[in-house]
Amino acid sequence: MSDKAALRTALRAARAAAAPVEIRVPDAFLARLSSGLTVASYVPMAGEADPSPFARAAVEAGCVIALPHVVRRDQPMRFLAWETEAALIAGPFGLHQPPADAAALAPDIILTPLVGFDRHGNRIGQGAGYYDRAFLAHPDAWRIGIALAIQEVDALTPDAWDVPLHAIATDKDWITP
Repeated sequence: MSDKAALRTALRAARAAAAPVEIRVPDAFLARLSSGLTVASYVPMAGEADPSPFARAAVEAGCVIALPHVVRRDQPMRFLAWETEAALIAGPFGLHQPPADAAALAPDIILTPLVGFDRHGNRIGQGAGYYDRAFLAHPDAWRIGIALAIQEVDALTPDAWDVPLHAIATDKDWITP
Protein backbone atom coordinates (compact mmCIF):
# COMPACT_ATOMS: atom_id res chain seq x y z
CA MET A 1 0.00 0.00 0.00
CA SER A 2 1.38 3.43 -0.93
CA ASP A 3 1.89 6.18 1.63
CA LYS A 4 -1.00 8.13 0.11
CA ALA A 5 -3.28 5.08 0.25
CA ALA A 6 -2.31 4.44 3.89
CA LEU A 7 -2.91 8.10 4.76
CA ARG A 8 -6.28 8.00 2.98
CA THR A 9 -7.26 4.89 4.98
CA ALA A 10 -6.21 6.47 8.30
CA LEU A 11 -8.00 9.74 7.55
CA ARG A 12 -11.19 7.96 6.51
CA ALA A 13 -11.14 6.00 9.77
CA ALA A 14 -10.67 9.19 11.82
CA ARG A 15 -13.47 10.92 9.91
CA ALA A 16 -15.82 7.94 10.38
CA ALA A 17 -15.13 7.87 14.14
CA ALA A 18 -15.85 11.58 14.61
CA ALA A 19 -19.16 12.84 15.92
CA PRO A 20 -21.15 14.79 13.33
CA VAL A 21 -20.80 18.55 13.66
CA GLU A 22 -22.26 21.49 11.79
CA ILE A 23 -19.72 23.70 10.10
CA ARG A 24 -20.49 27.39 10.48
CA VAL A 25 -20.71 29.34 7.23
CA PRO A 26 -18.00 32.03 7.38
CA ASP A 27 -18.55 35.64 6.36
CA ALA A 28 -15.92 35.24 3.61
CA PHE A 29 -18.15 32.66 1.91
CA LEU A 30 -21.29 34.75 2.33
CA ALA A 31 -19.50 37.74 0.79
CA ARG A 32 -18.89 35.73 -2.40
CA LEU A 33 -22.55 34.89 -2.92
CA SER A 34 -24.82 36.82 -5.28
CA SER A 35 -28.07 36.08 -7.03
CA GLY A 36 -27.70 33.93 -10.10
CA LEU A 37 -24.40 32.26 -9.20
CA THR A 38 -24.23 28.48 -9.44
CA VAL A 39 -22.90 26.72 -6.36
CA ALA A 40 -21.97 23.06 -6.77
CA SER A 41 -22.56 21.21 -3.52
CA TYR A 42 -22.74 17.48 -2.72
CA VAL A 43 -24.71 15.01 -0.63
CA PRO A 44 -22.34 13.72 2.07
CA MET A 45 -21.65 10.02 2.42
CA ALA A 46 -19.37 7.82 4.52
CA GLY A 47 -18.80 10.44 7.21
CA GLU A 48 -18.05 13.34 4.84
CA ALA A 49 -18.53 16.82 6.30
CA ASP A 50 -22.00 18.16 5.52
CA PRO A 51 -22.09 21.17 3.17
CA SER A 52 -25.83 21.80 3.76
CA PRO A 53 -25.34 25.06 5.70
CA PHE A 54 -23.35 26.44 2.75
CA ALA A 55 -25.97 25.30 0.23
CA ARG A 56 -28.76 26.84 2.34
CA ALA A 57 -26.87 30.14 2.53
CA ALA A 58 -26.39 30.05 -1.24
CA VAL A 59 -30.10 29.46 -1.86
CA GLU A 60 -30.99 32.30 0.53
CA ALA A 61 -28.68 34.57 -1.51
CA GLY A 62 -30.48 33.61 -4.74
CA CYS A 63 -27.90 31.15 -6.03
CA VAL A 64 -28.66 28.03 -8.04
CA ILE A 65 -27.55 24.69 -6.60
CA ALA A 66 -25.96 21.92 -8.66
CA LEU A 67 -24.94 18.48 -7.50
CA PRO A 68 -22.41 16.03 -8.95
CA HIS A 69 -23.67 13.45 -11.40
CA VAL A 70 -21.50 10.43 -12.19
CA VAL A 71 -22.22 7.73 -14.75
CA ARG A 72 -19.04 5.68 -14.87
CA ARG A 73 -15.46 5.93 -13.62
CA ASP A 74 -14.17 6.65 -17.14
CA GLN A 75 -16.57 9.56 -17.73
CA PRO A 76 -16.24 13.05 -16.26
CA MET A 77 -18.43 14.16 -13.41
CA ARG A 78 -21.02 16.76 -14.41
CA PHE A 79 -22.78 19.26 -12.19
CA LEU A 80 -26.56 19.08 -12.69
CA ALA A 81 -29.20 21.52 -11.47
CA TRP A 82 -31.00 20.53 -8.30
CA GLU A 83 -33.97 22.15 -6.61
CA THR A 84 -33.58 21.73 -2.87
CA GLU A 85 -35.80 18.96 -1.56
CA ALA A 86 -36.22 17.47 -5.07
CA ALA A 87 -35.85 13.71 -5.24
CA LEU A 88 -32.41 12.34 -6.01
CA ILE A 89 -31.58 9.07 -7.73
CA ALA A 90 -29.07 6.42 -6.73
CA GLY A 91 -25.82 6.68 -8.62
CA PRO A 92 -22.64 4.65 -8.74
CA PHE A 93 -20.37 4.48 -5.67
CA GLY A 94 -23.35 5.11 -3.35
CA LEU A 95 -23.93 8.64 -4.65
CA HIS A 96 -27.27 10.42 -4.43
CA GLN A 97 -27.54 12.61 -7.52
CA PRO A 98 -29.98 14.48 -9.75
CA PRO A 99 -31.49 12.56 -12.66
CA ALA A 100 -29.45 12.52 -15.88
CA ASP A 101 -31.94 14.79 -17.67
CA ALA A 102 -31.42 17.70 -15.23
CA ALA A 103 -29.72 20.75 -16.75
CA ALA A 104 -25.91 20.69 -16.77
CA LEU A 105 -24.48 23.83 -15.16
CA ALA A 106 -21.07 25.48 -14.98
CA PRO A 107 -20.38 26.19 -11.30
CA ASP A 108 -19.05 29.50 -10.01
CA ILE A 109 -18.26 27.92 -6.63
CA ILE A 110 -17.48 24.25 -6.03
CA LEU A 111 -17.90 22.79 -2.54
CA THR A 112 -15.85 19.61 -2.40
CA PRO A 113 -15.70 16.80 0.15
CA LEU A 114 -12.26 15.96 1.48
CA VAL A 115 -10.53 12.93 2.89
CA GLY A 116 -7.61 15.12 4.03
CA PHE A 117 -6.09 18.56 3.51
CA ASP A 118 -3.24 20.84 4.52
CA ARG A 119 -3.08 24.60 5.09
CA HIS A 120 -1.56 25.12 1.65
CA GLY A 121 -4.83 24.15 -0.06
CA ASN A 122 -3.65 20.68 -1.02
CA ARG A 123 -6.22 17.94 -0.67
CA ILE A 124 -6.70 14.21 -0.68
CA GLY A 125 -9.99 13.08 -2.18
CA GLN A 126 -11.46 9.64 -2.68
CA GLY A 127 -8.78 8.81 -5.23
CA ALA A 128 -10.74 8.63 -8.50
CA GLY A 129 -9.80 12.15 -9.65
CA TYR A 130 -13.35 13.34 -10.34
CA TYR A 131 -12.94 16.66 -8.55
CA ASP A 132 -9.47 17.35 -9.98
CA ARG A 133 -10.89 16.89 -13.49
CA ALA A 134 -13.90 19.05 -12.61
CA PHE A 135 -11.59 21.78 -11.29
CA LEU A 136 -9.67 21.72 -14.57
CA ALA A 137 -12.93 21.86 -16.56
CA HIS A 138 -14.08 24.88 -14.50
CA PRO A 139 -10.84 26.78 -13.80
CA ASP A 140 -12.58 30.02 -12.80
CA ALA A 141 -14.72 28.37 -10.12
CA TRP A 142 -13.85 29.15 -6.49
CA ARG A 143 -12.85 25.80 -4.94
CA ILE A 144 -13.79 25.27 -1.29
CA GLY A 145 -13.06 22.11 0.66
CA ILE A 146 -15.50 21.14 3.42
CA ALA A 147 -13.95 19.01 6.18
CA LEU A 148 -13.59 18.31 9.85
CA ALA A 149 -10.54 19.79 11.57
CA ILE A 150 -9.36 16.25 12.41
CA GLN A 151 -8.80 15.69 8.67
CA GLU A 152 -5.96 18.23 8.58
CA VAL A 153 -2.41 16.96 8.05
CA ASP A 154 0.82 18.94 8.37
CA ALA A 155 1.75 18.77 4.69
CA LEU A 156 0.70 16.91 1.58
CA THR A 157 2.84 16.41 -1.48
CA PRO A 158 0.54 17.10 -4.43
CA ASP A 159 0.73 15.03 -7.58
CA ALA A 160 1.10 16.82 -10.93
CA TRP A 161 -2.65 16.55 -11.61
CA ASP A 162 -3.78 17.82 -8.18
CA VAL A 163 -5.56 21.18 -8.25
CA PRO A 164 -5.32 23.18 -4.99
CA LEU A 165 -8.25 24.67 -3.12
CA HIS A 166 -8.90 28.38 -2.67
CA ALA A 167 -10.27 27.85 0.85
CA ILE A 168 -11.14 25.15 3.37
CA ALA A 169 -14.00 25.33 5.86
CA THR A 170 -13.80 23.18 8.97
CA ASP A 171 -15.66 22.98 12.25
CA LYS A 172 -12.83 25.02 13.80
CA ASP A 173 -11.45 27.31 11.10
CA TRP A 174 -11.71 29.05 7.73
CA ILE A 175 -8.42 28.47 5.96
CA THR A 176 -7.27 30.52 2.98
CA PRO A 177 -3.88 29.37 1.68
